[in-house]
Amino acid sequence: MKRGAGLTIARILALVAVIAISVYIYSIRDQAEKLALYGYPGIFLLAFMAYATIILPAPGVAVVFTMGAVFNPLGVALAAGAGAALGEITGYMAGFSSQAVIEHARVYERLSGWMRKNGPLTIFVLSAIPNPFFDLGGAAAGALKMPMPKFLLFCWLGETVKMLIFASAGSTFLKNLF
Repeated sequence: MKRGAGLTIARILALVAVIAISVYIYSIRDQAEKLALYGYPGIFLLAFMAYATIILPAPGVAVVFTMGAVFNPLGVALAAGAGAALGEITGYMAGFSSQAVIEHARVYERLSGWMRKNGPLTIFVLSAIPNPFFDLGGAAAGALKMPMPKFLLFCWLGETVKMLIFASAGSTFLKNLF
């Protein structure tokens, strides 16, 4: 088998896995919130599932906001940040699997320029700010072959900052409300 053929097969398998994960998680979204009842491990799993979907919405941040009033906001942020970062591997794999498809998108061109100049900072900022473009940023990281450990580290740092803000806001708001 030629080297290029093996890479093509790996990309196709990664894309199929991303689609299957997204469809499955979207199909169980109504039952997913029950995982938060299991404390920090449940919050981790819920964040993983919410962020493993690509494009399809999942209730991750809303649960983090609520759980911030029930548990220690820092613990919630650490659990949710780790789960979210691992869930974002699907975006990374989507980029790895479909590099030729996204290379021509205008937003991708801008993101890939930022990624080439300072990939870790781009991943950190995109993951720390709630926005609909992080999946594309993860795809750019995968397509540009950013090492996965580096991607995960900066994604985890950004996701943890974001989750700490939401968990702290939930803690403050909900404790004052009730």
